Amino acid sequence: MRNTDASEQSPSSGDACAASIDADAGSFSRDSAGLHAVFCGHPQWRDSALKELAQSQGNSAALMAAWRQRGDGILDLLAGDFALLIIDEAAGRVFAATDRIGRWPLFYAHTQEQVACSTNAGYLKDIAWIDSHLSEQAIYSYLYFHMVPSPLSIFRGISKLPGAHVFDWQRGKVTVRCWWQPQFTEDSHADMKTLGAEMMGIIRKSVGRLADNAAVGAFLSGGLDSSTVAGVLSEIRPNADTFSIGFDVAGYDEISYARIAVQHFNTQRHEYYVTPEDVVASIPQIAEHYDEPFGNSSALPAYYCAKMARECGIERLLAGDGGDEIFAGNERYAKQKVFELYANLPGVLKTGIRSTLAALPQTPALLRKARSYVEQASVPLPDRLESYNFLHRIDAATMFTPDFLQQVDQHAPEELMRDIYRRPADASSLNRMMYLDWQRTLADNDLRKVQRTCELAGVDVVYPLLDDELVEFSCRVPSRMKLPGHRLRYFYKQATQDFLPVEILRKKKHGFGLPFGIWMKEHPALRAMACESLGQLAQRGWIRAEFIDEVLKLHNTAHSSYYGELVWILVMLEQWLEAHHV
Repeated sequence: MRNTDASEQSPSSGDACAASIDADAGSFSRDSAGLHAVFCGHPQWRDSALKELAQSQGNSAALMAAWRQRGDGILDLLAGDFALLIIDEAAGRVFAATDRIGRWPLFYAHTQEQVACSTNAGYLKDIAWIDSHLSEQAIYSYLYFHMVPSPLSIFRGISKLPGAHVFDWQRGKVTVRCWWQPQFTEDSHADMKTLGAEMMGIIRKSVGRLADNAAVGAFLSGGLDSSTVAGVLSEIRPNADTFSIGFDVAGYDEISYARIAVQHFNTQRHEYYVTPEDVVASIPQIAEHYDEPFGNSSALPAYYCAKMARECGIERLLAGDGGDEIFAGNERYAKQKVFELYANLPGVLKTGIRSTLAALPQTPALLRKARSYVEQASVPLPDRLESYNFLHRIDAATMFTPDFLQQVDQHAPEELMRDIYRRPADASSLNRMMYLDWQRTLADNDLRKVQRTCELAGVDVVYPLLDDELVEFSCRVPSRMKLPGHRLRYFYKQATQDFLPVEILRKKKHGFGLPFGIWMKEHPALRAMACESLGQLAQRGWIRAEFIDEVLKLHNTAHSSYYGELVWILVMLEQWLEAHHV
């Protein structure tokens, strides 16, 4: 990644400011008064004069003009995906911000005299005054979430700005604040048909705006979201190029659904089947490209999909990410409604149920399920969402060494989730769960997966379903329409029933899940790589060697897919550590 350096010595304050944002995706401007602006992303300027300035001189020039006019009120003039940075030497100020969802990462470090910002943590860790030692808390949180969540970074002295947040440094005084919160209005008089037509209109407008690049294509998994985006793209560009990934493994391959969408919308089909050999070849490359450990295994198929697109001459890909998180498509949303039936009972009644179950025999399977249900339902949201997390199912003392556990707060991941979950005012539990996923599942996980792998492949990526107008629209759709009973994506499916093939409307959600656990069991080279990485990880003094031996044994003799996921997370941590020589 090429980097723009905006390091300067402020003549008025003596404060040293170092800042960098990816120049391949953005622009940099400065003036004689010591004002610097760095901008990346695909912004929408709400002011017509600023929009014209951006078109003629670049987004950074428009950002400088907006700063002179509005100061930190510039965010009211912006929509779209972006990360921005202002260095105002005369004011001794550094101002940085991310868009509403956090589609671009933004890292920062500071002292009372110095500040540095970048879209890549790796650019900051080599600055002499920044503490670039590994953060044990971040390692623990990585193993909890399978990525390093904001505001943490993998390095002790570097923080990561969450979506819709501002970092404001003024002569040594720092403020980090949230600049936008969704307003879930729950329109009780909403009409399904009218809302559906409005949604499709917004999606068409978003795709049209983002498909302005001559060499544009679309990811196509065959799910609701990618099929919608590909279908709308095909309206704008007949025979549009779509790119799909398959696996020659039962239960993982859904390329047949992608082909249904291809035939329905008459797109130009491109397919690639990922192999175990691809995994062995690309794991080190992918681990090295990420600036933090990243354990989402679908990064690998996403990379091969983007790589295929680039080889076909595509410069920009439209991705379907976001639909599940704004229109209630994740299975856990429906599952929590089952538990809420018990959680919402009066306390006396819940006590009576627990007492009755405790007095009954332990053996019948039905009673065991009833006790399990009550046990899970007794855990409040959002903690209940992580009931099956590896770090809740495994005793920490059997997994980690005592020295490592002394350096971490095991409750920090749950506290982070609770803080995000509670932020929206007057929101239903469904909307709170989705908002939590905007930060955790999207900004720090799925979007980082797609962005970094497309970056590695040399392709720009945009997300039409995360358009600001569409996100705001989703906040008006009542929860009862998004998820009536246990019917996931109900409103979205009703709105697209005359647009999408019926097979896709009825299919279960899959995605780009990698059959790593199954392949590792069957392919010696992949298993050898995994075992070597795990052996090296065991020597770092964080995870017990006997625990790693037990995980490998369980993977081989028990549930290979379940334990394969844990192996992958551990392997990618070690691969990242090796690639970055830490």
